[in-house]
Amino acid sequence: MNFTIRTAIKDDMFQVLNLIKELAVFEKEPDAVKITVEDLQKSGFGDQPEFHCIVAEIDNKIEGIAIVYKRFSTWVGSALHLEDLIVSQNVRGTGLGTALLDEVIKYGNSIGAKRICWEVLDWNEPAIEFYEKKGANVMRDWDVVQLDEQGIKEYISKL
Repeated sequence: MNFTIRTAIKDDMFQVLNLIKELAVFEKEPDAVKITVEDLQKSGFGDQPEFHCIVAEIDNKIEGIAIVYKRFSTWVGSALHLEDLIVSQNVRGTGLGTALLDEVIKYGNSIGAKRICWEVLDWNEPAIEFYEKKGANVMRDWDVVQLDEQGIKEYISKL
């Protein structure tokens, strides 16, 4: 299968959002996506972009994305967080996911990241197997901790 891997541009964000919504359905959270095309364009393409997006195209249609951002680890220093690696269901198993992950690793290396990290749902065995085959350490004894917008407001109100 012929595909192109490249850095996203602002005009790609409509197709990027469609893939984000496809992932939300797959992860059984179809109503969880609140971000808009405008949010993605503003956050990813301003003076200080909050994320870097890599896209995979087949016949001028974006069929896969990887969204990453820089972070800092108190243990190792500069790190890169892979927020999402999404491949449209109709092209899974074609090598697109590997090509996107390859680009993420190359990008992390190019910015001097000492670690690249991400989360995977514990029931998503195909993804877990994919990452383990690539040499990733799936740390099953860690839990993800979050405060959503409402939780932040409630926390602040108690201060």
